[in-house]
Amino acid sequence: MAEQWKILVVEDDDAVAKGLVASLEQEQYIVDRAENGKVALEIINEKDIQLVLLDIRMPVMDGFEMCRTLREKGSTIPVIMLTARDEEGDRVLGLEIGADDYVVKPFSFPELLSRIKAQLRRAYGAYSNAGEIEKIQFGNITADYKKMQVFKDDQDLYLTPIEFKLLRYLLDHRNMPISRKDLIAAVWGENFILEDQRTVDVHIRHLREKIEEMPSQPDYITTVRGYGYRFSGEIKVL
Repeated sequence: MAEQWKILVVEDDDAVAKGLVASLEQEQYIVDRAENGKVALEIINEKDIQLVLLDIRMPVMDGFEMCRTLREKGSTIPVIMLTARDEEGDRVLGLEIGADDYVVKPFSFPELLSRIKAQLRRAYGAYSNAGEIEKIQFGNITADYKKMQVFKDDQDLYLTPIEFKLLRYLLDHRNMPISRKDLIAAVWGENFILEDQRTVDVHIRHLREKIEEMPSQPDYITTVRGYGYRFSGEIKVL
């Protein structure tokens, strides 16, 4: 239920922040607010925050630095970046440093609310019941479906919820070419429209950097040129 979720709004514009906080609280979310990335990281260290709405342009510590720092610490909290319409490069960079999604300003609150709910489902609802298969191993990588964790030589790789869902979908359809369109439907939802399918490529690149020995020459997640991706290689069900 919505009242279980704790959201952190990181926004230096007082009017925008107050509007977001009021609207989210009306939806029964518990909301904290930070005026810059430095304060946001302190709040995350102290409280059980479950999703971050992150503006990019802020004083002291901007959204990019804050998101990068969060991911370097191993946090997998879903991050939705708030970006300006004419700053496509910001959106791509945001995804590259670990943001899970972005919403373009000016946005409607129903659209933002839909994105929030989708991220919460993926992060905390998806795969809570993993079925019969609990773990899959390939090479020195072990994917724990129930815990939503992936380990390399017993070291947690700290996959984000989207990275985990991408990996699981590819594993479940191993040795089959999967189109970007099908990956979007499986990971983001059939009714979800990505403004740029390069979003998939960004997350795949992050995933490769974590599981592949040589990300530029991947052994497992290979590119199907002009189409999508394929998981190649033998797996073992544990």
